[in-house]
Amino acid sequence: MSRRLAYFVISVVFANYLLDNFLDVIKIGATPGRIAGSLACLLAIGYLQLRVFSRPGANLRSGRAYLALGAMAVLVYAPLAFFPDELNNMPGFLAGSSLLVLPGRVRWLVFFAVALGNGGIQAWYADDVSSQIYYMIASMVAGLVVYGLSRLPSLVEQLETVRSELAALAVSQERLRFARDLHDLLGFSLSAITLKVELARKMLGTHTERALRELAEVLGIAREALTDVRAVASSYRELSLADEIESACSVLTAAGVATTIETDHPELSPRSRTVLATVLREGVTNLLRHSEATRCAITISSAGGAVSIDIVNDGAPAEVGTERGSGLTNLATRAMAIGGSLFARTSSDGTYRLHAEVPVEPAPQEPAGDARPAGQPMAARFAQVLFTVVVVGYGLMSLSQVAFDYPRIGLPGMAVAVLATAVEVGLVLSLVGRPRVRLNLASSLLVLAAMAVCVYVPVWMYGNPLMGVAGFLAGAAALLLPRPVGWMAFFAVVVTQLLMMWIGFDPGFFWLAYGLYSVMNHGLVLYALTRLRSMVSELHEAREELATAAVAQERLRFARDLHDLLGYSLSAITLKSELTHRLVTIDQDRARQELTEVLEISRQALADVRSVALSYRELSFDEETQSAQALLAAADIEVTVRIEACDRLPKDVTVTLATVLREGVTNLLRHSKAEHCEISLCRNAELVRMDIVNDGISDSARSSRDGSGIGNLTTRVRALGGELHAGLLPDQKFRLRAEIPLPAN
Repeated sequence: MSRRLAYFVISVVFANYLLDNFLDVIKIGATPGRIAGSLACLLAIGYLQLRVFSRPGANLRSGRAYLALGAMAVLVYAPLAFFPDELNNMPGFLAGSSLLVLPGRVRWLVFFAVALGNGGIQAWYADDVSSQIYYMIASMVAGLVVYGLSRLPSLVEQLETVRSELAALAVSQERLRFARDLHDLLGFSLSAITLKVELARKMLGTHTERALRELAEVLGIAREALTDVRAVASSYRELSLADEIESACSVLTAAGVATTIETDHPELSPRSRTVLATVLREGVTNLLRHSEATRCAITISSAGGAVSIDIVNDGAPAEVGTERGSGLTNLATRAMAIGGSLFARTSSDGTYRLHAEVPVEPAPQEPAGDARPAGQPMAARFAQVLFTVVVVGYGLMSLSQVAFDYPRIGLPGMAVAVLATAVEVGLVLSLVGRPRVRLNLASSLLVLAAMAVCVYVPVWMYGNPLMGVAGFLAGAAALLLPRPVGWMAFFAVVVTQLLMMWIGFDPGFFWLAYGLYSVMNHGLVLYALTRLRSMVSELHEAREELATAAVAQERLRFARDLHDLLGYSLSAITLKSELTHRLVTIDQDRARQELTEVLEISRQALADVRSVALSYRELSFDEETQSAQALLAAADIEVTVRIEACDRLPKDVTVTLATVLREGVTNLLRHSKAEHCEISLCRNAELVRMDIVNDGISDSARSSRDGSGIGNLTTRVRALGGELHAGLLPDQKFRLRAEIPLPAN
């Protein structure tokens, strides 16, 4: 649903409510002055509803919104002194607007007070209990319709904008994790290599044995770092089997190994293709490192629903499958993770075989364990409750209208009306209005036929055109049939209802207007609220799917950065360290020269690590504040931001505060059911303090004290001499507070 269609639907529904009341004013023969006054009140109510309460992005907790709500109350109740029975639908606008503007439980208290008050007002003027009940139900249903439809344009806008915002959040989180991987895996290793190479170079010629020990340690660290790089990169990259085959052939040929490659396999899933490519890469790497092979045969074949790869060479390796990281143990784990297997063995004839088998289409991956963003006021469950209450309410209103004709139709007629209405409501709730139910054309026509029987057969039997909820049939046609045909069927139902009222009921103009209004409103509300539920589901799915896609793209980019920046450097360090180790006792001048080059390479690699890490970690507090506001608003959380001018804060302080802000907002979205959030930052001469407070009782205080949660943030803040506190306040709000001391001027 587009924003234009959403505005059109709510405009027609609200206009029908207003028009129905205006026609009632005209029907009683009011004076021109009173007619003009009532029209002015109705137009003002419509303006406030469309331009203030239903406008996307409107701040419904502002003074302007409260002032508009007060004006709405005056416009609803003041005319009742002159038109107590004609403007009885207007309290529904006040009830719905109260749900939009007022906070917490207060809004529901006001909602029910307005609805019950409408019944009380009618009791003042009439003793008919059925009328009083009707107007109470009508006010509740109208209030929920006003509330739900007023949220529709905002929800459409959210669905259009949430993709980029939440994808950006996921990318940012992944960047932080990449930065930690780089720092934890490689920062220490490269620093240690640099220090040990400097020490070994100084000891050449004077303490040769010590220099050899240092070089041996450098070699071990370099190999381990290279393994870590490959492990990180391979876990983030979707490898191409074709590219790996070409690369293996080129490398083996360059190493003087006669190579034959045979491939015959179907199209593979990305996961299976990546596992086979990883096995091929590591198999060739182990061949070059640990064997003296002169021939190698690589065969990829398929049998049934599985694909296997065999790498056979004539030089048995010096060691088999014991190395950590990306060795054979890791390869076997990868293969088993998708339902495959892997083994390696040396034959009696001296050949070595690495065999792996994986399914062509592995079973779907288990969903990630991360919690989904917590539900908000317009989440799927609330949308379902809203939809159900409105549909049932419309059914009860229809039956209360039929009850006025009870003296003529009797108990059998009421029983038929109740049965027909119950079947229609049941079909709407179980099939028509379910976002995840997809009916084919034949099933859709069958449902519409059953609803048509419930609408038209009671009318044919008893001559009362109000005995079936024709609006449900109209809305169902618009939802179940292809768009042009569906809307044509919608208007055909409306016209048919008018003809039945004209022929069978012989009403006047005002009853025809009521028939038109009720059918169109019921149909449009059914259509709009069904789309509302569908968009809520789509919104939640879009958050996850697009965030996942953005993360995958970022992983690929990071893998390229990691490979390009560090793979060559660490390989060069490893090779030159091995060469130096051999040269120490043979040619110390050459060994010293090699160590100088190793030192330069390691320093450059360390600079590259820091460069990549900084590009992922250096956050802008202003940008994070804007992103937090956009994300919270997209998640339907009212946010208040109070930031003092902090332009002169040290850079490490602003980066840390930005990280705390990002992680705090992330935890709020994942683990709480907040409706309001307040972000504040203040400073004095000695420290800067940031608070993130929300009214959703959060599990994050318990569940996020490891990994990248509160524990990691605490470490970052304490590194600057500060403190981080997270917990519940006495008023049951959750607060995350960071306090960082400022250096003296």
